[in-house]
Amino acid sequence: MYAALLADGRLYELLQRFDDDLAAEQRAGGCPRCGGVLHSACYPRKPRGFVGRLNAEYGRRLSFCCAREDCRKRATPASLRFLGRKVYLGAVVVLVSALRCGATPIRLRYLEERVGVSRRTVARWRRWWCEELIDTPFWRAACAGLMPPVQQAELPAALLERFAGAARERLVSLLRLIAPIMTGSATVHVI
Repeated sequence: MYAALLADGRLYELLQRFDDDLAAEQRAGGCPRCGGVLHSACYPRKPRGFVGRLNAEYGRRLSFCCAREDCRKRATPASLRFLGRKVYLGAVVVLVSALRCGATPIRLRYLEERVGVSRRTVARWRRWWCEELIDTPFWRAACAGLMPPVQQAELPAALLERFAGAARERLVSLLRLIAPIMTGSATVHVI
């Protein structure tokens, strides 16, 4: 079910629209330091992992910079497309990590060939989900509202299953949940 989303171009278009909305909110709020006007300061990304073609705009990370000469604070909104500095697309990181929960050698080979992600990279993502994420204040706040508790060894698959809707809606909900911790500047949204 989740493997089909890896090649769903409509999903990536939807995530770009969400990022555009988050950027518009950030810009309308002004500079987080001084309240000044924000100018566009987008920067290029080379997103990896999508098996189809993405439009040229998809490789631009939306960001802003304060227009005041004495401030110049950067304001980068949360993103559903990119997870912090990870070079693979956020949806790919989530879905491949979720698929890895029940991975067979055949499935891992498929992921390596189709998505271009190595076993070492998948293992690193799994460590992030199962060790690093669960040690954050964000996770302690987010999982406090989950009953019964999520099986941490099965993240992110166990978390995807907590959301309602079809696979795409679940993925978008999970990306919305974790987006704030990927920029360090947004607030935590609890499920």
